[in-house]
Amino acid sequence: MTTLTPRPPYSDKELAQLYPNNLELQQVQILLRHGERTPVGPRFKNAGLHGTWPYCKAANELKATIVAANGSWDHLAWKRRLETLGTGDAPKLAAGPRGEIDAICQPGELTDRGRETTSALGQRIRTLYVNQLGFLPSSLDDSSRAYVSLRATPIQRALESVQQTFTGLYPAASRAPGLEPPAVVQRSMQDETLFPNEGSCKRFAELSHAFADRTAKLWNDSIEMKYINKKIGKWMPKDSPVVQVDSHPRLSGVMDTVNATLAHGPDTKLPAEFYDDKVRKNIDRITTEEWFIGYQESNEYRKLGIGSLVGDLSQRMVEHSNGTPREGEKEPFKIKLSGCHDTTIAATLAALGGFEVDKDHWPNFTSSVALELFKTKDAASSPSPSGAVWPSKEKSWWYSIFSSPKSSSSPAREPLVTMPESEKKKLEGHYVRIRYNDQPVTLPFCKPQGKHLEGDESFCSLAAFKEAADMITPKNWKAECKSNLGTSAFPAKIEPPPGVAPKIEQQ
Repeated sequence: MTTLTPRPPYSDKELAQLYPNNLELQQVQILLRHGERTPVGPRFKNAGLHGTWPYCKAANELKATIVAANGSWDHLAWKRRLETLGTGDAPKLAAGPRGEIDAICQPGELTDRGRETTSALGQRIRTLYVNQLGFLPSSLDDSSRAYVSLRATPIQRALESVQQTFTGLYPAASRAPGLEPPAVVQRSMQDETLFPNEGSCKRFAELSHAFADRTAKLWNDSIEMKYINKKIGKWMPKDSPVVQVDSHPRLSGVMDTVNATLAHGPDTKLPAEFYDDKVRKNIDRITTEEWFIGYQESNEYRKLGIGSLVGDLSQRMVEHSNGTPREGEKEPFKIKLSGCHDTTIAATLAALGGFEVDKDHWPNFTSSVALELFKTKDAASSPSPSGAVWPSKEKSWWYSIFSSPKSSSSPAREPLVTMPESEKKKLEGHYVRIRYNDQPVTLPFCKPQGKHLEGDESFCSLAAFKEAADMITPKNWKAECKSNLGTSAFPAKIEPPPGVAPKIEQQ
């Protein structure tokens, strides 16, 4: 829920098991949640929580790109100070708990702590992929800079987090002098699929609101919610005096403030009741269901919420396996770091059956999902994995419910079931393994014989992973975001993630 406590680096014994000698690591894609931040809005001032947080020293070290008088590019160093309204609307500088006027944070801004933890994440990535595995070079120069690809959502804390992570992976001393600055790929908000985008997908907004409303009906009068109110209800505002899923602030907003305060200093803390273990456990359980249960029950929810991103991840692996770089790239990257959000992390895992709302917890700050692509060392000459079964035109119930129609947007995006046999063959001997906060995740779809590396179900065959991804990848995200508007958000029967056995009754 809050600051992640990372596990120690893998031991030699663990490395030997996680990275067996008969497999070669080919590509890594890492989705990383941003680091610690301030709450997205001021809450609980009546509980003594100061609304202005002085944890953003980056505000004192800003640089702007400007055009000089001679037409050349230059930089202006500046510092940011925030202004607010005082008595009688008189303007005054915003000040922290001890009167600080510098290093003041904006709502939802990455803090100094968040910069430290995302930099530390980059260092852990370097320890594994540079120092222990030798997968990445120890330094970057013109010949190797294409090995690293960077991506971030339009949200500033995600961009800054991926920048911090990159500098942890390759600090300045490990980059050749004069090396071209790294490019960070971003999209406009209307095209963004690196997180579940309610603002740009009307149908997904309908779905998420419907599932949230259902969660409110299920939990607002529960024993768990009554305990929450017993402990912290007295600090709710007068116009919304009871803590509920849909109160003001919402239960998720309460969690937002609790988690942010836990991650920072003593001057921005709530009363002890907010940190009661049972209070936090109940909030986590209910809020996790509100935001992520849809990925466990509806394929439309999966497709519109995170399916396009899963399709991107799958496409990149297929492109790498057949040696086809994307347009504008000289060669496929070796590692890609994508700065994103808690909703990205949990949604991606849940859509593939690797996250369950009644068992798993809200992702911590700097949580990460690493998708690793491997190739058997004899892949070029080896036959299909023992027992492997390509998807058949004799459609299984999974395929008939979840498959996407054939797409002509990219050969690597084309569903596996309609791929030419020559293209399918290029996937042979390739495997995908997911690690969530350094723990391997076994996907349900990959458990059957022939869909994983013999002896280890966490290594999903690339063909099986793509088949599962195809089931939740929309053909045209924008078009499907405008479809089915006004219809029921809930399928007639629960549609579980790929590989998860269907439930008999709607719950």
